[in-house]
Amino acid sequence: MPFKTILQELVDAVPGATGAILADWEGEAVEQYCHFDEFEMKVIGAHKGIILNRLRELHDALPVGEVEDLMIAAGSQRHLVAPVGPDYFLVMTMARSSLPALAQRMARLAVDRLKKEIC
Repeated sequence: MPFKTILQELVDAVPGATGAILADWEGEAVEQYCHFDEFEMKVIGAHKGIILNRLRELHDALPVGEVEDLMIAAGSQRHLVAPVGPDYFLVMTMARSSLPALAQRMARLAVDRLKKEIC
């Protein structure tokens, strides 16, 4: 299954979701699907990748396990960031009114599907 299909199904499954991007460890877009400017989605993905990498570095020094996902709320939006193995990550953008638990569940399912495609 192509990456874009997985991303589109993720966005469609979460009411209020506006986009999703799969990026590599450097923040470079592999594939994306969004309802707004694609360049803006790439910028969001790259910035969230920096945050994820820093958080991973901090967690490496603690006996708390690996980062599974994180939710960033700012203004009228939420951004969910989830690693897809050691070399890739997923970012989903959504309205602040979106249900975070549903978004997290659907993102975890998408991550599992993306991992299968990458390996």
